[in-house]
Amino acid sequence: MRFFKKDVAAASPAHAKGVNHNNNVHIIEDPRKQVYHWQSEGGGKKSSVDDMVLLSKITESAIAENLKKRFLEDKIYTYIGPVLVAVNPFKQLPYFGEREIEMYQGAAQYEVPPHIYSIADTMYRNMLIDSDSQCVIISGESGAGKTVSAKFIMTYITRISGGGQRVQHVKDIILKSNPLLEAFGNAKTTRNNNSSRFGKYIEIQFSSGGEPLGGKISNFLLEKSRVHSLNDGERNFHIFYQLCAGATGDMKNNLGISTPDYFSYLSQSGVYKVDGTNDAYEFQGTLNAMSVMGIAEETQMDIMSVVAAILHMGNISFTEQNNAATIADAAYLAFPAYLLGIDAQKLGQKLTSRVFDSKWGGKSERVDVTLNLEQAQFARDAWCKGLYSRMFDYIVETVNKAMVTDANLFSIGILDIYGFEIFGRNGFEQFCINYVNEKLQQIFIELTLKSEQEEYKAEVGSNPHYQPFNHGFTIKHYAGNVSYHVENFCEKNRDVLFTDIIEVMQGSTNTFIRNLFPDVLQKGSKTRPTTAGTKIRTQANELVTTLMKCVPHYIRCIKPNETKKPHDWDEQMVKHQVEYLGLKENIKVKRAGFAYRRPYQKFLHRYAILTKETWPAWHGEPTEGIHVIMRSVNMDPAQYQIGRSKIFVKDPESLYMLEESRERKFDHYARVIQKAFRKYFSKQRYLKEKVAASDLLVNRKERRRNSLNRNFYGDYIGVEYKPGLTALIPRRDKVEFALTVDKFDRRFKKTKRDLILTKSHLYLIGRMQVKKGPEKGQIKDVIKRKIDLENLSQATLSTYQDDLVLIHVRNDYESLLEIRFKTEFLMVLNNKLKERYNRELPLNFINSFDFRVKKTGWGGGGTRRVRFTDGTTDEPLFSSSGSTLSVKIAHGLSSTSRPGIQVITPDIRILANEMRSKSNNVPGSRGNLQPPIRNHVNRSPSGSLITRPSGPAPKPPGLTGASPRPRGAVGPQFRPPLAQPVTNPGFPRPPVARMPLNPGGGPPAFRLPRMGSPPIQAVQPPPPPSDPCPDNQPSIGNGSLRSVNRLPASLPAKPPINRPKPTVPQVRALYGYDASDVDELTFSEGDIMVLVQEDISGWWTCKFRGQEGFCPANYLEKI
Repeated sequence: MRFFKKDVAAASPAHAKGVNHNNNVHIIEDPRKQVYHWQSEGGGKKSSVDDMVLLSKITESAIAENLKKRFLEDKIYTYIGPVLVAVNPFKQLPYFGEREIEMYQGAAQYEVPPHIYSIADTMYRNMLIDSDSQCVIISGESGAGKTVSAKFIMTYITRISGGGQRVQHVKDIILKSNPLLEAFGNAKTTRNNNSSRFGKYIEIQFSSGGEPLGGKISNFLLEKSRVHSLNDGERNFHIFYQLCAGATGDMKNNLGISTPDYFSYLSQSGVYKVDGTNDAYEFQGTLNAMSVMGIAEETQMDIMSVVAAILHMGNISFTEQNNAATIADAAYLAFPAYLLGIDAQKLGQKLTSRVFDSKWGGKSERVDVTLNLEQAQFARDAWCKGLYSRMFDYIVETVNKAMVTDANLFSIGILDIYGFEIFGRNGFEQFCINYVNEKLQQIFIELTLKSEQEEYKAEVGSNPHYQPFNHGFTIKHYAGNVSYHVENFCEKNRDVLFTDIIEVMQGSTNTFIRNLFPDVLQKGSKTRPTTAGTKIRTQANELVTTLMKCVPHYIRCIKPNETKKPHDWDEQMVKHQVEYLGLKENIKVKRAGFAYRRPYQKFLHRYAILTKETWPAWHGEPTEGIHVIMRSVNMDPAQYQIGRSKIFVKDPESLYMLEESRERKFDHYARVIQKAFRKYFSKQRYLKEKVAASDLLVNRKERRRNSLNRNFYGDYIGVEYKPGLTALIPRRDKVEFALTVDKFDRRFKKTKRDLILTKSHLYLIGRMQVKKGPEKGQIKDVIKRKIDLENLSQATLSTYQDDLVLIHVRNDYESLLEIRFKTEFLMVLNNKLKERYNRELPLNFINSFDFRVKKTGWGGGGTRRVRFTDGTTDEPLFSSSGSTLSVKIAHGLSSTSRPGIQVITPDIRILANEMRSKSNNVPGSRGNLQPPIRNHVNRSPSGSLITRPSGPAPKPPGLTGASPRPRGAVGPQFRPPLAQPVTNPGFPRPPVARMPLNPGGGPPAFRLPRMGSPPIQAVQPPPPPSDPCPDNQPSIGNGSLRSVNRLPASLPAKPPINRPKPTVPQVRALYGYDASDVDELTFSEGDIMVLVQEDISGWWTCKFRGQEGFCPANYLEKI
């Protein structure tokens, strides 16, 4: 379970993707400032509640007021239990980028602020956990933001789901289907600039591992009448305007494209532009989406020919003579006939006449009937509607073919359908749209407000909700009263294209157009064609059946105003939506009932791991197994009830407790498995890593002593235990290497930096004091430099044994770093480059090089030089003069040195086991000591509050887990500690005894004593530090064994030196320590410090060189 800290996340810079809730998406990047999280309360008093179940008063006014407060603070999302309420902000918000995707992935609803990503993540995780198909029903009136909500969900799911190249192609199809279908199916209305004029249900089908394998799109009731009829202030479908604005010169000539005001179908309303929309740019996106769907360029041109032909047919006008319609200007027939591949004369004939099949006296004959003016206009518009509808169906079918899959394991469905509509003049289309919305409201009532169901049925089903008037009728819908005008109701309901028009299109010379009309015409057939009303009713029932098979989730979208302006709040309009969406009843049900329910077997399957009795399977009565699980987590019996076939959990917090307990169990067992796996393969892996790392430097650079055969640990900082660092690194960006290094600035001054290498970036992280705001004076981790691995060009090193590495960045300045474990770092970096970019890191070895420094302010920039020369010490000596840094260092091990392969023979293994068993039986063994407690808070002598470091005091280098024994300790039980690998680069390794080197090279010489050889001398316990070492013991101080002659055992010991006691408490450093935080002290072995305060946490407060800070007590001794 991942826990989210608002204050930590708030300090991170945001480079996010913004969204315009008029459904236009843009990119917002502002690197100049840090953006605090949009839902962060900053520690102050909350002005609103995230979940309206917690409201003190449950009224429409209280709900609207809570939504208003959040809306004015740009908090557009609010919960009602698991239901998300989304208010359209009508502006761009930068809260939908990579950072938010990382934040909400795998997070429980209570851990993070309300967001649509939380709903999407819940659906995806529940699908994988329960193996159940999920769906989300997005409802609300037109302009409330349903379409953009659907796009957010699709974007999030495709981003977090895995997969290879094939899966990525499916993701591209899913995402690109949005702009393609919007171009042909969306339009500007008086209430919404990007209104869906059709309904779609998108099913994304997944594998058992959560990878999208394909999908399916079902479309409902395209508003075909928009092709020829527009209301004031509206536009036709987007594709018409995109073609006029974005067509190339050749395309315009071939298709006869002009400006929109030339075409009658587009000039009715006088609206040609939409604020914030670039039709020419969108047209290129539409063509690109067609290519992704696999539509060839020739077919794309055919589609555009149909679009252009519809526009040209709209310019055909008629005159009437003797009740017969004729073409007003035959010149307008040529171009649409050319585009459709039919004869111009036949086109004119079918627009003004109709063929009837009649039977008389057993004979059948065809009769041409002349149409009047009104009938001719109807025939023209019906022809254009039929063309557009069939073309739209072809596009949907092509999208489905592009992502079809045979696998049908489970899916996530997203319903994006037209919202409830009330216009000044409502026709047949609005009647069908509102009918579908009634069906969806019925689902919501049935599944979320069951107690209100009978009342709702009685309200909707009674006759008083139908009232006729002169030109139509009024229906009392759940969203309000709607008056429908019955003009052309019957004609639109029939929705039939004349058979002789179909015959003309089937004779087209264009194969694409012929394929749009595959109808099999039967002369004399008496079968009544299916009406539009029957189709939409059938589709609505099928949709409801599909939704009922899935686990539903709900998003209730609210439109705050009719002005489409940000921060404009229409109180009465919002209260009306709150009322008809049933939000008040929804809150009451959530507060009174048991929000979570699950069948017995699914509950046992999910939480069986919590107890030994139920894992791996429970074989008794299901109810008893459920009680066992609930008792194991100390669940209050009032928080759950056992039904006939399901268990009901009352509060979300109780469910979250079960989830957290489950994840902890899985985490524990995962660690056990990981530990065994790592133990089994660690030796092989370490050996391969050593050899691979050595190959980078062999014959090119000298090696430091003791560096060849050490193990690689990767993370020497413990990034996952430092919230300040984890907040800066994206969650999915795995840390491959982490180490505290020294960074040289332009004046060659050393500065501590945390070097963190992930799979995609290289970070240099430092500390900075907050200068203003509520956190003023606090020290924060900040990213000083972030480098994309793709931009790393090479690394430069010297041929000496030093640790300096110069990092080269393409088209940017270099970074000079002193990296103690440079070999491991270079190996990991080289491996990442090979994995991601299929290239290796070029390494340059030279003893004098120049590098560029960062330009600061008006001046700066330029180059610096580093020169290496022979020295006398293994540690480098730095001296700078002007723009040159001189480094003196002694020669190290030969550049041909390689890590040794130690072969553990059976006799060595037996001896090691005996020594280990004896060591474990020693009384007072230090391996059982526990680390000191952390997070003690003390006060300094001045009274100021001092917060101790948030971790245990580090163990002294070379010890396996205990505090160092006082130097005066003697006795047969005490043995010198065994040398262990250094796990923190800030802690230098103390000098330890070494076996004599093998004269022939390779590992130290060691073998069992031969048969008959004299017994090994007993090892004497070490005396106090003030005494000389025994002659039969190695000297600990210069790091090597010293051969000495054995003195008689009766030699008297040197008398101890009496030192005067200090007047103030003082301590001496047993080991050197490099501070890892700003409130710690750095000291060297032998330094004397003033002891200010002791603490059981293991961190003592000391004064050294005028500074006061924390020191690890394990590194100190009192004097």
